[in-house]
Amino acid sequence: MKTIHIHVELPDGSRHTLEAPEGYRVMEVIRDYGLPIKAECGGACACATCHVRIADEWVQRVIPPRDDELDKLDEIHSADDNSRLSCQLLTDTAIDGLVVRLEADSMSNANLPRVEYARPTLEVAS
Repeated sequence: MKTIHIHVELPDGSRHTLEAPEGYRVMEVIRDYGLPIKAECGGACACATCHVRIADEWVQRVIPPRDDELDKLDEIHSADDNSRLSCQLLTDTAIDGLVVRLEADSMSNANLPRVEYARPTLEVAS
């Protein structure tokens, strides 16, 4: 399993490089690293509180949004063509190096603890 890197920019200008295994929601990775993301619905595409903006060079490289995500994005006044819900983006090799900016409307005041991901161990045949 490959480790995926996601670069998250916060509204204060700080930038964080996060690592995660394939198959996780970008929202989960941001939250599990303790960055202040609301993510109130936990990834069900029901709240739009995990709003991020995808860097221009990545917009065409991520999977396109489904109708339910577009409906939620329509509820965000500041959303634009680069806006996505991070709960709808899955980590995989196609987005290794993804750059997103966590939007102020999705910032939480909570300081969450960082979660360590278990790294798979490979057994070498003798």
